[in-house]
Amino acid sequence: MSIVINTPTSNIGRALAARLLDAGERITVLSRDKKKVDELLRRGARVVEGSFEEPALLAEALEGAEALFWLTPPPARSDYYAWANKCAKQAAAAAKKAGVRRAVVISSAGAHTGPGTGAVGPAREMENDFEAALPAVVSLRPGIFMENFLLSTDMIAKAGQIFTPLPTGKRWPLVATADIAAKAACWLLDRGWSGHRRVGVHGPKDLSTDEAAAIISSALGEPVKCVETTIDQARGALTGMGMPDFIVEIIIEMYVAFREGRLDQAEPRTPDTTTPTTLAEFARTTLVPAIHNASSAAAPS
Repeated sequence: MSIVINTPTSNIGRALAARLLDAGERITVLSRDKKKVDELLRRGARVVEGSFEEPALLAEALEGAEALFWLTPPPARSDYYAWANKCAKQAAAAAKKAGVRRAVVISSAGAHTGPGTGAVGPAREMENDFEAALPAVVSLRPGIFMENFLLSTDMIAKAGQIFTPLPTGKRWPLVATADIAAKAACWLLDRGWSGHRRVGVHGPKDLSTDEAAAIISSALGEPVKCVETTIDQARGALTGMGMPDFIVEIIIEMYVAFREGRLDQAEPRTPDTTTPTTLAEFARTTLVPAIHNASSAAAPS
């Protein structure tokens, strides 16, 4: 019996796979390119090469499995909503047919709102599809990923600024993806639960973007300021980065939902939803080295 991971090259999926292997579990991973999961293969993971979109490969991966970890990748196509829901529905049905009884699904804070929330839009239907198919499903609803600050490394390096259309005074749950993987591992390693649960993953403390900038500034040892932009300014910046129009509009829709409170977490913060990695620790170990790399890359040779 194995645990199947559909996205072993994602931040969460890779960390989860390592944790499960550390715990002595048998895992099966689906990957388009076997070379990208060489380390997992060397450690004993079974690799099914190909896309989780392909029913035959999905069935092959799920053969003899006891549990499934499911994460929908970020938007990369214009029909993202329909594609994400089709893939989730297909995976839930395939898992049921294979006799899988448990699934851990990565959803999102604000999933209860449904469509009209950018990349979070498909999450509610995805949760429903897995719950309709399997007797034991945990949908993890994490807050904003700390890793999103990595998108600002160039601007922090050049100007000490983080631009965001999120209201700078409002506090949000910020969580490290490693902690989301740890939560997923706990549920997958615990074989004693059943039923359907929707569980928040909230990081150690809610922070405003101004508070986050101050923490990053302290870790970096240089001033960092958060600058609130308008939605139109955010759209122009994303377009200027060369993003396809459909991705720009998905991101903008999500920003609007954040500003309107439609992506506020429905699950209250509790000791169980609180995770250990602080933004200060993440900044020191991950973000600051990335900022220094960006500074080195921009320096004249």
